[in-house]
Amino acid sequence: MSKKQLFSLLLLFIAASGYSQSLKHSKTSAFTSYKGLVMAGYQGWFNAPDDGGGRGWNHYNSDGKFEPGSTNIDVWPDVSEYEKTYQTAFKHADGSYAYVYSSHDASSTETHFKWMQQYGIDGVFVQRFIADVQRGRGRAHNDVVLGNVLTSSKKHHRAVALMYDLSGMREGGDSIVIKDWKHLVDSLKLTNRGNKQTYLYHNGKPLVAVWGIGFNDNRRYGLAEAERIIDFLKNDPVYGGCALLLGVPTYWRDFGNDTEKDPHLHDVLRMADIIHPWFVGRYNEESYPKFQNRIADDIAWCKANKLDYVPVVFPGFSWHNMNPRSPQNQIPRNRGHFYWKQIYGAISSGAEMLYVAMFDEVDEGTAILKASKNPPVGLSNFVKYEDDIPNDYYLYLTGYAGKMLRKQIPLRQDIPLPVKTGK
Repeated sequence: MSKKQLFSLLLLFIAASGYSQSLKHSKTSAFTSYKGLVMAGYQGWFNAPDDGGGRGWNHYNSDGKFEPGSTNIDVWPDVSEYEKTYQTAFKHADGSYAYVYSSHDASSTETHFKWMQQYGIDGVFVQRFIADVQRGRGRAHNDVVLGNVLTSSKKHHRAVALMYDLSGMREGGDSIVIKDWKHLVDSLKLTNRGNKQTYLYHNGKPLVAVWGIGFNDNRRYGLAEAERIIDFLKNDPVYGGCALLLGVPTYWRDFGNDTEKDPHLHDVLRMADIIHPWFVGRYNEESYPKFQNRIADDIAWCKANKLDYVPVVFPGFSWHNMNPRSPQNQIPRNRGHFYWKQIYGAISSGAEMLYVAMFDEVDEGTAILKASKNPPVGLSNFVKYEDDIPNDYYLYLTGYAGKMLRKQIPLRQDIPLPVKTGK
């Protein structure tokens, strides 16, 4: 090899080294892969007056009011273990006032992560809605929650990743995502807290989820915006170098019911590392067995295209208070049997990772956190976890699922009985 060729190779090596060194992310993490983990979605969007967020009863309220007859939540959280709570206008059967928590408080986040560690839940994807981060108070609240999550995740050694939800984004909104990601990396040090940080990595890179690609529900953005976001997160020489999880419609593979019919969608999805279809509301306990075949076929498509795949499991669904035309307890939990059927079905179909919807979404009745067995009474009705199971049962089942996923215990089709008594 000539001196000139050697010099050219040296320049290429220096350029490649300089590229990797210019990235702002830490080289690795305490959590190096999503495989073998059960992660839950974490909304973190609940506010109360006087919590410092300046957003009033955010996400608890309906049409600006949070009072009997006006609320968006269907499950009332059990706040007996929270350090700080807020009195509401709702009352229990004995006439006492009911209380809720605020996601804005660091002590609330601490309680949640303590539960995750206690029950063996691996971590969470913190939701970040583009419609929220465009506005000052919304972005400020989301930053506070994310900062609290990073602190508590380190204390309790739980994995954390960011999930951008593009819902509400307009045409050209990719610029907002790009600007926000730079802000998080620079200001919150999201992915550069050292090689033992708790930010989740996958395929050797920090994992970023982008949810809302390929839906046919008249969104104001399309595949062009999605491609620009993906290209930036993968290829930007300073803020890129990320692994991508893409949140897609249920019928993404065969361009069915909820999916736009543009074949270019599959080209976009092949740019990802993980495909994540949305299943909430698509089936109930009776119809799930037929649906389970879809998961196996999805996994086969992803393997053929050298992609990973993560299915959604959810404990039940109810959003009657938000949408009165919808029946209350629309998809019943059936004492955890519905949830467990999905967990067993996903793992037995070949899933190597799971996504739980959601840790804290009491709005749509999908929360797995501890819920009140004594919710308020009156004009608004709330779905209770069944009286004959403890209110920590869904946390327990989620942790049990992780052990099965990692083959630490045998896969079982019958639901494990609770070993602890909740409140």
